[in-house]
Order: sequence, then structure tokens, then C-alpha cells
Amino acid sequence: MSKAETVEWLDWKRLPLFSRFDAEASLIQICDQLLEEATVQESGCDYIRQFLPQLATVLSCQWCTLIERTPEWETLFEFGRNVAGGFPISLCDEALDRDAGGMCADEKREDWSFLAAPLGDVRSGTVLLVGGRDITVDRLGELIVVARVLGYALSIVEKREKHQRRINRLQTTLHIASSFSSARETQPLLEKIAEEATRLLECERSSIFIWDREHKQVVACPALGVEGNTLRLPDNVGIVGDVIHSGVTVRVDDAYNDDRFDPSVDKSSGFKTHNLLCVPLRNNAGELIGAFEVMNKEKGKSDFNDDDAQSLEELGVQAATALENTREIEQLSRSRDQLTEQVKQAVQIIGKSSAISALRSTIERLAGTDLPVLILGESGTGKEVVSQSLHYQGPRANTPFIAINCAALTETLLESELFGHEKGAFTDAHETRVGKFELAEGGTLFLDEIGDMSPGGQAKLLRVLEQKVITRVGGSESIPINVRVVAATNAKLADAVRDKKFREDLYYRLSVVTLDLPPLRERPEDVSLLAEFFLSQFCAQANRRVLKFSAEAKKRLQAHLWPGNVRELRNLMERVAFLCASDRVEVEDLAFILSPSRDSVVDMSADLSLKEASRRFQQEYIRRTIKRVGGNMSETAKCLGLHRSNLYRKMGQLEMHEAEDASELDD
Repeated sequence: MSKAETVEWLDWKRLPLFSRFDAEASLIQICDQLLEEATVQESGCDYIRQFLPQLATVLSCQWCTLIERTPEWETLFEFGRNVAGGFPISLCDEALDRDAGGMCADEKREDWSFLAAPLGDVRSGTVLLVGGRDITVDRLGELIVVARVLGYALSIVEKREKHQRRINRLQTTLHIASSFSSARETQPLLEKIAEEATRLLECERSSIFIWDREHKQVVACPALGVEGNTLRLPDNVGIVGDVIHSGVTVRVDDAYNDDRFDPSVDKSSGFKTHNLLCVPLRNNAGELIGAFEVMNKEKGKSDFNDDDAQSLEELGVQAATALENTREIEQLSRSRDQLTEQVKQAVQIIGKSSAISALRSTIERLAGTDLPVLILGESGTGKEVVSQSLHYQGPRANTPFIAINCAALTETLLESELFGHEKGAFTDAHETRVGKFELAEGGTLFLDEIGDMSPGGQAKLLRVLEQKVITRVGGSESIPINVRVVAATNAKLADAVRDKKFREDLYYRLSVVTLDLPPLRERPEDVSLLAEFFLSQFCAQANRRVLKFSAEAKKRLQAHLWPGNVRELRNLMERVAFLCASDRVEVEDLAFILSPSRDSVVDMSADLSLKEASRRFQQEYIRRTIKRVGGNMSETAKCLGLHRSNLYRKMGQLEMHEAEDASELDD
């Protein structure tokens, strides 16, 4: 390497001043250490305690202290022994006023002197003061340099300490806020918020004041020491009243010397307030909904400061959001409970027959289980009502009840309805759709007309029942489910299994328990009860007094064969409720509603003789047959297994006028 290319290097620690031990080198070394340590130290107290002994050594003094004027002089840190006993207040005052270092001798000890130097604008009001024997004015320049560097270094450390404290509080606030999400009721949430606020701000007590604008009051909760843990106050008194009307944070260091303070709260609770901090409480829309107050810093702590106010405001934002969410949850929960109760009241199995009594007893036993149930019965016998009773009388009452009619959908649509589909699974699948199984999660899925389900749908349903997972159409993800399945059909499912139209393994999976609902014609004693129940409901909808049945009307209802079962009776009562002209249902009202499209009703009341009942039945049976074949008497005779002349003769014996009309037509 040529001479021109030679490079000389010298690093910081090898500077000659670091190898020297004179006063100048020591001063630079201590300033270097002060600044270096300031970049890593997190506590101002620890930082000063660490360096005061070193400063005393560098400045060759017996006593070294850091004092602050606020406005009285207060010792922050001290090292060594001050044999003079006190310190020169006038020297320290003048050092701050002049923003310069100074020296003076002790008035009582001639061999003892003091040096004072301010820490500068970054730490205004603070002075580095040293004392000792044989201190000369030559040391004043060193003290000024050290004090200035110490001021910058201490400012750096304290800012870092403040920022770290701020970060810690924010982290704590976020952690506290996350704990609010588990609350489902307002009162426990308010108590939780108050508890966390006292812990976060290191105070003795906290309260949230909710503003009741309508009644011009604030409701304090929790109000410890007050009966009921709740206190109502006018919204225009006290510091809380000032905050909710102004929307401005208020900090009070001496409560009883503040004109705004309302001591009545202390009198009610027996608590003595010394200092307090109160911030406005706002909802997500920015509207004032109350105030958040903390009281009495713990012993040994200073009064509430700006950092406390900011932390309480931030916690208040989280608290207000949590309160709003919890109130919505409470409202939804109340609405759900009310709806559930309304459905429970509407879903009643009415009847006093032995078959219905046994059915109710069975439902009560099955409701608490998750056993699959297969409900059999004719159309209109109330299969869905039974399935709802199983749901609402059990532990799943507050979860979804989802019903689907399997007969109303094609195989492709049925699978999509039951299991859902992914976007693009088929031509019209423009978006992902959740199926009925997912909608019923945690609750009950009612599969009506299960006997009409396609073979492909049966296979997939069996897989779901066995594995407790579903896969959406066009998807591959297995989605676990927790759903109770109740199926129903009016078909003879056992015959369908025998004819290979329904999977045997699915039949046995569904029919762990089978409920066979009797048709209404087999339980005539229940007709009046059902009719009165339905009529009462529909009269309420029609905004009229509940109608009563005459004795003849009840006989007519019981005499009807009810081919449509309970559904037919329900529909009839709906029309009666809206169309009956008087407050009493007579036979004529029923006849008007049933005619002319319905067959006449045979009066089979219990006071008929067997002969009369038989005669009426034959009359009705022949009339229905004539109607079914469109009035063709030859076809009617054929259906009844009679010759046409024998049919006329029989009708004449039964005193049926239709026989004469038919003869005239034949002629």
C-alpha cells in the first residue's frame, strides 16, 4: 500500500482523554456515561441513584443532591453527608432565575462551600447542588457541564419511562377491554369496570354514572355502601353534573374545597372523598351517555394527573362500548325469551283422550334427550307441533328450530337446502349459502315428509346422522354440527323400506323412537277442546270477545269425520272467528261455513239409536259416492256393489229425495 493510500483509524474509547485521569478527562468520561446510560435506563429514580455517587467523586465533594422548586424546594435525590445541615435556598433560587451556576460559602462553617447549577430548560426548576470542604470556584464550570448533560439525560430517561408507563397502561386497558366482552348482564359489567378502573389508576373507588336524560337524573353504579348498590342523583349538581353537561374532564385535588363538589354522595355511602378525576362517557356515536369517576389516589401516590385522565378516558371508551353491547345482548336475550315463551304457549298439545295424554307424557321424557324421533301420522294431525314440543320443552329451547319440507324440493335443491352450497357449485350458485343444518346448529332440525326424500339425499342424511359432520354442495370442508334431528311422514315408512323405496339403515337410524299420532276422528272427545283453543286464539287476532259454542254446534263438530284432522279444524275456527255474526257459534254458522263445498255433516250424537245412526250413515255414504262420481247413478251403483234398480230401492227406503231426482234424470 502506498503512502498516499494509508488510512489512520481511531475509535471513541481509544481517545487519549479516556486514558487520562485529570479533571477534564474525568468530566468528559462521566458525561459520556451519563448519555450512554440514558439510552437504556428505564427509571429516572434508578438512573439518578446510580450516578450521584460518581458525580460526587468527579466533582470532589462530600455531598451531592438534586432538588426541585415546586414552588417550595423539595429534595429529589441525595448522596453523601451534608455536615452543614441545611442548604443555601437563595443560591438555588438565583441559579434558576439567572439560569447560571453559582457558588457560596456556608454561613455557619467556613470550611464548607456550595455549588449550584440548573439542569436547563429540559428540566426547568431543578438544580444540581453539591457541598463539601475545600471546594473552589474552579469546579463551577465542571458542575455546569455535568448539570446540563444530566438535564438532557434525565429528560431522555423520564420520557422513556413515561412512554413505557403509557404503553403498559394501554396494554392493560386493552386486556381489561377484552375481559368486558364476556359480560352478558349490565350490573356485573358495571362492577367489573369499576374494579378494573381502581386497579389501573391505583385509586380507592370508582363509579359509573349513567345519564337518564328523560328523568334528568344520573344513576351511579356501583354505589358502594348504598342500599341496592345504586344511587340516583339530579343531573345538574356536583362535579358529575358539570362533566355530563360540559363534556369536559374535571380533576380535583381537594374535593371539599371545590364549590362544584356534592358531599351528599359521601353522606349516603359513608365514604370520604379527598381527590377525584371525572371524565365524560360517550357511546360509539360520540353522544354523552354519562360520566366515569375515580376517587382517592392510594396512599403514597401523588394526585391524579394528565396521564390518569387520558387513561380513564380511553378506558371509558371501551366501557361505553361494552355497556352498549351488553344492553343490546340483554334486549336480544329478553326478546328471545319472550318469543320462546310465546312459541311455547302456542305449541300446546290439546286433548284429554288417553292417546293424547300418553303422547304428552312421552314427549316430556324425550324432550331432555337428543334421541332421533320419527313422527308418523296422517296429514294435519300435528306432526310439526309435536316436533316443536320436543324442542321447546328441552334444553335446546333457546336455540334454533328449523323445519324443512323434503317433499317440496328436488334432489339437487334438497341437498343445497340441507347442507348449503359453495359459490359456483352449480349454475345459480352466485354466492356461498349456509344450509339448514348449519342454521339449526345447537338446536333442532325438523324433516317433514321424510318419506319423499330422494335416494341420494337419504344417503347423505345417513352420513350426517352417523358422523355428525356435513359438507356443502361443491365444497370439500367437513363442518361439524350439533343438531337434533326429528323426522315426520304421513307415509307408511315400513312399507317403503320393504319395497326398497327407503333405505333400511336410515329408517332404523331415524326411528330410534317412533311416535304415532292418532287421527282426530279416533279421539272425538278432543274436538271441543281443540275447537275452543283455536277459536280463542283467532278471536284475539280478530279483536273480538271469545265466542262460545252452542250445545248443537258442539255436537255438529264432534259428528264431523275431519278428514283434514286438526289442520281442518284449525282452519274452520279461523273462519268462524272472523265471519260469525254473533257472540255465539250456532249450528247454522258452521253449516254456512261448511256448505256448499263440503259434505253435510252426519249428526252422530250419543243419544241416537243404533238403527237411526246406521240409517244416517248410509244416507251420508251414498251421497258422498254420488258426489264423487259426478252424479252418475250407474257408476254409483257399481261403486256400491249394487244394481242400479237396487240402489234406487235402497235410497227410497232411506227416504232420500235424491232417488226421485235421479229417476227423473234417467227418464
